[in-house]
Amino acid sequence: MEREEILKVIEKHLIKSVPGITEKIDADKKFTDYGANSLDIVEIVSGTMRELKIKIPRTELSDIKNISGLIDKFQAFATTKA
Repeated sequence: MEREEILKVIEKHLIKSVPGITEKIDADKKFTDYGANSLDIVEIVSGTMRELKIKIPRTELSDIKNISGLIDKFQAFATTKA
């Protein structure tokens, strides 16, 4: 699964969860940089997991620092699932 494909799904859920985002999503930024609170982040991650059909254990998510880190996790779990 390509990074761009995962980023588009994350973008979709970020924009859906945090109204008012008009700028291009930068994967090096944190979700909080876009105004997402902890509940928004849970919804973004959950929605992305459902859409991509990839389950990541919560313990694996605790060390993620930015959107790029989340993309890396999705890629890692997508390859183990395949």
